[in-house]
Amino acid sequence: MIHVVDDDSSVREALHRLLTALGFEVRQYPSAGDYLLARPGDGPGCLLLDVRMPGPSGLDLQLALMRRPDALPVIFITGFGNIPMSVLAIRRGAVDFLTKPIDRDALISAVTTAIERDAKRRESELAKQNIRRSFSSLTPRERSVLEQVVAGRLNKQIAASLHTCERTVKAHRANVMEKLNVHSVAQLVYLAAQLEFDAASRPESSAMGEEKTAA
Repeated sequence: MIHVVDDDSSVREALHRLLTALGFEVRQYPSAGDYLLARPGDGPGCLLLDVRMPGPSGLDLQLALMRRPDALPVIFITGFGNIPMSVLAIRRGAVDFLTKPIDRDALISAVTTAIERDAKRRESELAKQNIRRSFSSLTPRERSVLEQVVAGRLNKQIAASLHTCERTVKAHRANVMEKLNVHSVAQLVYLAAQLEFDAASRPESSAMGEEKTAA
């Protein structure tokens, strides 16, 4: 899905005709506010965004979208661009900064790059959701074993700290690896690091941190 945000109806229509002819699904919005009130839709997509519009500008909208985890990649289109403006847009993560009249090949290249970027983001987010779901299936004792394995402790050390036997620790460890679908300690450490990094990037408390507190 390609979302075109431009106050010039002739530009919106021209982009709509070109992109639909190429097989893309396109939605049009005359302002940043109209886009914010709409649902972005399912599946990979991108945002073709005019820089100067009545009300919030394209750069204002880009800044607002940076706070949203589901924000689509942005391609700026403008007839009034300048170098500082384009540098700011790119530094904020814009895929490209195209000037009107828009070159057809440059537009197609930018749209293709943006949609591929969004598809990878969605794939990564789905993988993270699966990891979090698998982690939530662990029992409190399995989480305790996981934390100590990741910390590099031996089975006998873990058993001593949990006041149990090594055989029980090995059983918990095997359950952890099965539930998280990993086959080595290295994979387990990597997965735990991904969980902590992902949780730390979210505003709420980290999942691992919450579990440590609960334990």
